[in-house]
Amino acid sequence: MSAEPMSGIRAGRPMVVFLGVGPGDPGLMTYKGAELLERAALVVRDPGVLDEIVEAFVRPTMPLVDAEELGQTATTRGRKLAELAREHGTIVRLVPHDGILFSTTTDEAAACRRQDVDFEIVPGVGTSSSMSAYTGTPITTNRVRSVRFVEAGPQTHTDVSKHRNTGHVISGRVEQIIEALGALLADGWAEETPVLLATQISTVQQMTIEATMSTAAAILLRDADPADQVTMLMGQGIEKRADLSWFETKPLFGWQVLIPRTREQGASTAEMLAEWGAEGTIVPTIAIQPPRTPNQMEKAIRALVTGDYQWVGFTSVNAVRAVRDWLAQFGLDTRCLAGVRIAAVGGPTAQALIDWGVAPDLVPSGEWSARGLLEDWPEFEASGDPINRVLLPRADIATDVLVDGLREAGWDVDDVTAYRTVRAAPPPAPIRESIKRGDFDAVLFTSSSTVRNLVGIAGKPHPATVVACIGPATAQTAEDLGLTVDVIASEAHVGSLISDLVEHARTLRTADIAANRTPLRPSQRRRTSRRRR
Repeated sequence: MSAEPMSGIRAGRPMVVFLGVGPGDPGLMTYKGAELLERAALVVRDPGVLDEIVEAFVRPTMPLVDAEELGQTATTRGRKLAELAREHGTIVRLVPHDGILFSTTTDEAAACRRQDVDFEIVPGVGTSSSMSAYTGTPITTNRVRSVRFVEAGPQTHTDVSKHRNTGHVISGRVEQIIEALGALLADGWAEETPVLLATQISTVQQMTIEATMSTAAAILLRDADPADQVTMLMGQGIEKRADLSWFETKPLFGWQVLIPRTREQGASTAEMLAEWGAEGTIVPTIAIQPPRTPNQMEKAIRALVTGDYQWVGFTSVNAVRAVRDWLAQFGLDTRCLAGVRIAAVGGPTAQALIDWGVAPDLVPSGEWSARGLLEDWPEFEASGDPINRVLLPRADIATDVLVDGLREAGWDVDDVTAYRTVRAAPPPAPIRESIKRGDFDAVLFTSSSTVRNLVGIAGKPHPATVVACIGPATAQTAEDLGLTVDVIASEAHVGSLISDLVEHARTLRTADIAANRTPLRPSQRRRTSRRRR
């Protein structure tokens, strides 16, 4: 019996689904919205939908249409949406924010209905509630029991002035908000009336401005992008922000962090940084290539299949991927690892094995490194098992710490090159300039090779950039190349590296507050000191 089609995906009938995508953070996409995008035949994107939303939920192979190409009026766009639905089946029309307030959704939907095409409206998380949550500013209080939502424009002062004892949320572009502020002042509102303005809500680029009605326009002109969509709050909840702000007070909020890792490894690092409010930029410094000659790995796989190894030691996520690819080339899978004990150098490598369907027998209880793995690796006992061979499929530039230690413990080690690491191509010129100019607040080095390769392809980070290293050996390489190391991870893994960077950021902020200075990010300190000079 076939499964019942999900709401919004009706077999055999054209359908247009209007989907509100939320304020900007991909994590605020609704569960139903994600399901709809997974099953859609075509997606129509509104210009206000952020690239991050599209990248997170729209498949790269999905046909994508810009809504502006469908016409300038809601009626025309609705008619074109109906035509696309008849051609493709179910299409999803992405609309910013909740998809309802101050949008043309209902007009486009009515046009679809006139064309005899079904539609659904699936709301998203609204901008106003998101602004309240992410700035820590209540829209309603025990004294403000009603709220009006106003689109900034010539009528703003009339709409707002009639309801002076009500909270007001006014939305519009920068120039429209400035026009609205001027109209309100001209209508007799006091210059010292507090207002709160927010842009790029729920993203790490969020900017919140606390001002008065007379000062807000100048600050917007100075700090905001003219294309920004601004949400402005007028009401008594602004005074509570000092106690309720949680998003912009994250230790790394607004930090731009350079991640010199491969795309695959850097993606998870960027996700961890985002939890602390930072934005990670991945700059690959190495490229993974097969060994120059396949003889070593072919011989090792034959020995693995015939049961000649007691252990296989994986010292990186790349090693797991390389062995997986080698086995696939020979038509083999994890079954050839049956009866072999598996060691992983640390948590990420162990997780890569688990994702592959292999449970590691040994993960270091202490430091996640070759030394930590060696400390927990058992010595060979000839009385227990006559096979003392260990396979280490590694990179061509791997150190000899683990190999030498295992041999001293009585193991016969096959140190095999499973893949080569070569220096990646230089990043685009704007990235190189940002690195040298000090636009990045921090850089995370996870190995000595990432230090050497980044300096080689992009130059040295600016002295104002915080340099964080995963361990003493990586820190020594950085210092040898003339960098000042600010953070060394207490444990040799990325999670610890980020946690220690967070503590460093807290220390900087505490020092600024103690000295009665405005807390600044490292990149802001560089710009401030330059202005002083």
